Amino acid sequence: MNYLQFEKSLKDFPVFSIKDIKKQYPDFDSRRLVEWQQKGYIKKLRREYYCFNESKKDENFLFFAANKIYTPSYVSMESALAFYHFIPEGVFTTTSISTINIARFHTPVGEFSYNHVKSPLFFGYRIFQTNHLGIKIAEPEKVLLDYFYLRKINSPEEIKSLRLNEIQINEMVNFQTLAGYQKIFNSKTLDKRITLLKKMIHA
Repeated sequence: MNYLQFEKSLKDFPVFSIKDIKKQYPDFDSRRLVEWQQKGYIKKLRREYYCFNESKKDENFLFFAANKIYTPSYVSMESALAFYHFIPEGVFTTTSISTINIARFHTPVGEFSYNHVKSPLFFGYRIFQTNHLGIKIAEPEKVLLDYFYLRKINSPEEIKSLRLNEIQINEMVNFQTLAGYQKIFNSKTLDKRITLLKKMIHA
């Protein structure tokens, strides 16, 4: 098997693992991966995860990569806030929620950060379909809860500093859904922060 055959067979995988390769080529010699990295055909992202060097490294790619290289996880926090245009600025680190340990990975395509929550709080994400790929990302209601649960935002000044898009939040967030999700957290601190958030954005 040469590289062109390999690339053609995995072209639908923006990020692929050795396990993905073995499903198609059970006798694959992993030394070829080292060779193809040296030739600049592929990049190693983390341990057994790779991508093609010529893949388009846009937001969708980064979100898919975030889901893939550390599982289970879904995109949330600053990345999801920016995705929904709840905050004005772009985000340079792809941020996610996971039930495993807190982690951060520096890769050739960017930084990936993972915040830890307990299993009962790993919910409230949807599958965003793009280019035949499913990307797990927090729902609008859940990203607000994730963010205010994990970040120490306790004053009006700290909320103002986020420069939240009040109109966008009020248009996209179902506050009944948010209230239902909020109960699952069972956190008085979160309740206080969300009450303050609602006052600040006139929800």
